[in-house]
Amino acid sequence: MARRERRPRQHLPGIADLRIAADEATTALVVEVLRREFSNTDPEPYDSGYAYLRLDTGNTAADPDVD
Repeated sequence: MARRERRPRQHLPGIADLRIAADEATTALVVEVLRREFSNTDPEPYDSGYAYLRLDTGNTAADPDVD
Protein backbone atom coordinates (compact mmCIF):
# COMPACT_ATOMS: atom_id res chain seq x y z
CA MET A 1 0.00 0.00 0.00
CA ALA A 2 1.40 3.37 -1.00
CA ARG A 3 1.81 6.00 1.63
CA ARG A 4 -0.63 8.89 1.30
CA GLU A 5 0.79 12.29 0.52
CA ARG A 6 0.81 14.64 3.50
CA ARG A 7 -0.31 18.23 3.36
CA PRO A 8 2.34 20.77 4.37
CA ARG A 9 2.07 21.61 8.05
CA GLN A 10 0.99 25.06 9.07
CA HIS A 11 2.98 26.49 11.96
CA LEU A 12 1.92 29.47 13.99
CA PRO A 13 4.58 32.12 14.72
CA GLY A 14 6.19 31.40 18.08
CA ILE A 15 4.79 27.87 18.42
CA ALA A 16 7.10 24.85 18.27
CA ASP A 17 5.97 21.24 18.06
CA LEU A 18 8.49 19.08 19.92
CA ARG A 19 9.12 15.35 19.90
CA ILE A 20 11.11 13.88 22.77
CA ALA A 21 12.67 10.41 22.67
CA ALA A 22 13.45 9.55 26.29
CA ASP A 23 12.21 7.55 29.24
CA GLU A 24 9.40 8.99 31.37
CA ALA A 25 11.68 10.45 34.06
CA THR A 26 13.94 12.18 31.53
CA THR A 27 10.95 13.53 29.62
CA ALA A 28 9.55 14.97 32.86
CA LEU A 29 12.89 16.66 33.59
CA VAL A 30 13.09 18.17 30.09
CA VAL A 31 9.52 19.48 30.36
CA GLU A 32 10.29 20.97 33.78
CA VAL A 33 13.30 22.83 32.37
CA LEU A 34 11.28 24.10 29.37
CA ARG A 35 8.51 25.37 31.67
CA ARG A 36 11.00 27.65 33.44
CA GLU A 37 11.20 29.77 30.29
CA PHE A 38 8.18 28.92 28.13
CA SER A 39 4.54 27.95 28.23
CA ASN A 40 4.04 24.42 26.96
CA THR A 41 1.50 21.63 26.91
CA ASP A 42 1.83 18.43 28.90
CA PRO A 43 3.74 15.78 26.96
CA GLU A 44 1.58 13.22 25.17
CA PRO A 45 3.27 9.80 25.16
CA TYR A 46 2.78 7.54 22.13
CA ASP A 47 3.36 3.81 21.66
CA SER A 48 6.35 4.68 19.48
CA GLY A 49 8.22 5.75 22.63
CA TYR A 50 8.14 9.42 21.72
CA ALA A 51 6.40 12.14 23.69
CA TYR A 52 4.99 15.14 21.84
CA LEU A 53 4.33 18.60 23.20
CA ARG A 54 3.77 22.13 21.98
CA LEU A 55 5.90 25.02 23.21
CA ASP A 56 4.82 28.67 23.05
CA THR A 57 7.66 31.19 22.81
CA GLY A 58 5.31 34.11 22.30
CA ASN A 59 4.15 35.53 19.00
CA THR A 60 7.21 36.02 16.79
CA ALA A 61 5.29 37.34 13.78
CA ALA A 62 6.24 40.75 12.51
CA ASP A 63 3.93 43.49 13.78
CA PRO A 64 2.31 45.13 10.74
CA ASP A 65 1.74 48.34 12.75
CA VAL A 66 5.45 48.86 13.46
CA ASP A 67 7.97 50.01 10.86
